[in-house]
Amino acid sequence: MQTQPIPEYRFEDYLAIERESTDVKHEYFAGQVFAMSGGSYEHSLITVNLAGELHQRLKDSSCAVLSSDMRIRIETADACAYPDVSVLCGEPIFHDARRDVLTNPVLIAEVLSPSTEAYDRGGKFALYRQLPSLRHYLLVAQDQIAVDVFTRQPDGRWVLDAYTDPDAEILLEALDCRLSMRELYDRVIFGAADTTPRS
Repeated sequence: MQTQPIPEYRFEDYLAIERESTDVKHEYFAGQVFAMSGGSYEHSLITVNLAGELHQRLKDSSCAVLSSDMRIRIETADACAYPDVSVLCGEPIFHDARRDVLTNPVLIAEVLSPSTEAYDRGGKFALYRQLPSLRHYLLVAQDQIAVDVFTRQPDGRWVLDAYTDPDAEILLEALDCRLSMRELYDRVIFGAADTTPRS
């Protein structure tokens, strides 16, 4: 997902350039800008399944499901990211009047890729944990049925629940809902052959 960083942008400079960009998304951390690459077929399918399942479960609530086009600003870390899926409950708090940089998600989900899994589990989670509003962080595997759900406790600790049973339902206490593992992985075929044309 990341390429070589371009050093020393101020956040507002990054944001001005990013808002004009039409071809590539970039994430920002402490003055450095990182280009994001596209995801696999499985990554895209799982992301849409997850967003659809969340939308279905939350449509009668005060929560809204947001796609990877919504930037998330982590002010205390001087960072900005594009999670695969995020959920907002209640009134949104935006970085500015453009309403395209959210600061108060309740849930963030990342679909894991081989090139980003270590960062999503480590450094990126450390950034997201600095969001006072965040209650759930989901890491969804794309090469097997496996979802890790980190839930913030009232005392600030994060507790992990790991789901690998295809018949299980994922409990999201802060959203008062459950997600079906089967629906999350609907139409996903593991170990599909690489059919990319070779030149």
